[in-house]
Amino acid sequence: MADVQADLFPGFEALWIDGPGGRAFARAGGPADGPPLLLLHGFPQTHAMWHRLAPSLARTHRVVCLDLKGYGWSDAPPGDAGHEAYAKRTQGREIVALMERIGHVHFAIAGHDRGARVAYRLALDEPGRVARLALLDIVPTLVQWERIEAHPGMNAHWPFLAGPAPETAIGRGPDAYFEGLLRDWTRTHDLAAFAPDALALYRQSWNVPERIHAMCEDYRAGAGPDRAADAADLAAGRTLAMPTLLLSSDAYLEHGKPETALAAWRRTFAPAITGSVIASGHFLAEENPGAALPALQAFLSG
Repeated sequence: MADVQADLFPGFEALWIDGPGGRAFARAGGPADGPPLLLLHGFPQTHAMWHRLAPSLARTHRVVCLDLKGYGWSDAPPGDAGHEAYAKRTQGREIVALMERIGHVHFAIAGHDRGARVAYRLALDEPGRVARLALLDIVPTLVQWERIEAHPGMNAHWPFLAGPAPETAIGRGPDAYFEGLLRDWTRTHDLAAFAPDALALYRQSWNVPERIHAMCEDYRAGAGPDRAADAADLAAGRTLAMPTLLLSSDAYLEHGKPETALAAWRRTFAPAITGSVIASGHFLAEENPGAALPALQAFLSG
């Protein structure tokens, strides 16, 4: 396990951080006095998804690659009836506490997929904490649910995972289920983009029943409190106050959609957002780091 981590994040330290949501795991690297940058991974991955970008970003920033609650090696507490434990608002507050524990009260965030949902919720709720915000391959949660309801069958994993008991079906064959999603969402529809060591960490995580439950709770929160928080902010006219970047994939997020992701953000929470479309499937940081990295570096440099 240690050898895999050393290979993926050379020179990074391992951190175990106690916080209000339990014990969290992170890898941290870069100059101690550099501007802090928090990297948040997506589903069904772990912090390891950043291994092709983090070492380069750590040349200029103090980079913290965190395992989200329920994923990787972070604690996976049970869900609750209202799905508040895995609500993005709850997770955002917990992450603020974790970052304070390691000395960062104001930081930039780059998030992919579920991590990007935690990131934009944190940025809406506590704008004074976030210097810059980079979102990889998502539209707002409210918009995503509207699309699914208007086009039944689109992103079928959302209603499935938000349902009453997907844990049982997934538990019969976690590798088959999650690897099937990875294949479906890449540009080439195979696992070639994923480094074997990173894929081994993903498998290690998603084969734990408590983590399967946590991932389902993540999506149940998306259908409940996350969507409600978006609706309330939209009604109140609340928008992202910090410089915000969107990187979207041509073969996944933008493919066949009636509205571009950039347009969806501009009409909801980020009227001044900038962005670009990258030749990639959903997993930009692993499928096309050659395009994702310079885009992030240019944005983070201001």
